[in-house]
Amino acid sequence: MAHDSSALVEALARFARLLPTPYKVETALDELGMSVTKVFDLVGAGVSLLEDDVLRFVSATAAPVATLERVQELAQQGPCMEASRTGEVVAVSDLRESADRWPTYTETALELGVLAVAGIPMWLDQERLGAVNLYSTGPRPWSEEDLDAARTLASVATGYIVNANKRIQQRQVTEQLEQALESRVVIEQAKGIIATVRGIAPDEAFDLIRKHARANRAPLHAIARAIIEIGLRI
Repeated sequence: MAHDSSALVEALARFARLLPTPYKVETALDELGMSVTKVFDLVGAGVSLLEDDVLRFVSATAAPVATLERVQELAQQGPCMEASRTGEVVAVSDLRESADRWPTYTETALELGVLAVAGIPMWLDQERLGAVNLYSTGPRPWSEEDLDAARTLASVATGYIVNANKRIQQRQVTEQLEQALESRVVIEQAKGIIATVRGIAPDEAFDLIRKHARANRAPLHAIARAIIEIGLRI
């Protein structure tokens, strides 16, 4: 069964609309799972990501898929695990013919009525994120066209996840800079108050505030805020 080319185009278009928005990583993963399920007419799809080289199940489009992804996570074995670590597609047309490869995983899959699976790596350059698993209820000869289309969707989603992480990191840096600037303003105000009260230079006032903070094992900005807001005098 060939994949649905029009559904693939629609999926790529949805990803394109998603890119300029402040999306979350979970949004990109959900979109990936729903897209491959529709494009390849699957029973479902699951995504597992690597964390310190340990596979973690994060997303599934159906309950049987979630069960299989959890089995992989517990055993650290399965098509998703192999694809994640090697960067190569792991495609099995009929799990009944390769029962020894991942015994526990395969036994569970057959119990759930899943016969074919393909693990598609989610890599960006040499950065390994994990893999997306495609699940079919019947035997399926995964064609090169199918696998190329799956790689395309996985690559797009991988880029989105990396971009989302960078956005999060940038937001954290911005917040930290804002906090640092706010703290600097508070300290300057406190310096001015102590300098005026004591009739000393601002630099001397700063030394007094810093010594008081060290003596009381308190953050410098906390002492400065106490000087401004509750009238602490040192």
